[in-house]
Amino acid sequence: MTARSPHKIALIAAVCAMVPLTAGCSMFSGKGGDRDTAYVARDVESLYAAAKDRLDRGDIRVAAALFDEVERQHPYSPWARRAQLMSAFSYYLMQDYTKAIDSAQRFLSIHPGNKDAPYAYYLIALSYYEQISDVDRDQSITQQALTALTDIQRRYPNSEYAADARLKVDLVYDHLAGKEMQIGRFYEKTGQWLAAQMRFQNVVETYQTTSHAAEALYRLTETSLALGLPDEAKKYAAVLGANYPGSEWYEKAFALMQKEAPTQVGA
Repeated sequence: MTARSPHKIALIAAVCAMVPLTAGCSMFSGKGGDRDTAYVARDVESLYAAAKDRLDRGDIRVAAALFDEVERQHPYSPWARRAQLMSAFSYYLMQDYTKAIDSAQRFLSIHPGNKDAPYAYYLIALSYYEQISDVDRDQSITQQALTALTDIQRRYPNSEYAADARLKVDLVYDHLAGKEMQIGRFYEKTGQWLAAQMRFQNVVETYQTTSHAAEALYRLTETSLALGLPDEAKKYAAVLGANYPGSEWYEKAFALMQKEAPTQVGA
């Protein structure tokens, strides 16, 4: 995602409403120097205001450093609590997701019952979600995103964050199912029929509502025939026909059954 994406715009609005201090939040970039983040002992309100001003002007890197400085110089101030969350938000905007997660988790460890805890959990989930890579790569981050998104639904089922998390969970499931299909196709191509079946069965059982379910049933029909199990192939083809009667995968499965196990078709 880019810095102008709908999710980031919505997050900016949420944070501005949560901790109002200046006239509003701007999406425009500003310029800042390292001198603004150098150690200078300042009262907490002016230090926080400087951080917020930098964020408002789009100078996110300096803003994040200044929010961290608020917490470092004034760890027991109520402003430090706000700064932790604003720091997490700033790092999220910078796409420094590791620091965003660390800041949000630190906020939750110190203030688990705070009214802004749902937002902190949401930031963590988004930070994992934004890192989901294509199916050719390791999917550990995808699993972490799924865990974090599910955690939001469990903890705050009626919140606005839970509603968005539910939508994202569907996309994550589809992504994980795509990875299973990719591995299954590789096993099938190399003649590892049982290994392929395990992957396709996992898609049907675990990710049955995703866009990959119909193909998985077709692949199970293929691998069952390859293993000399025409009855099993017929079963999978029948399930495919019942759930996806007009799909290309059912048509392919029907044609395959007619060719490889004609006595099973219509039996």
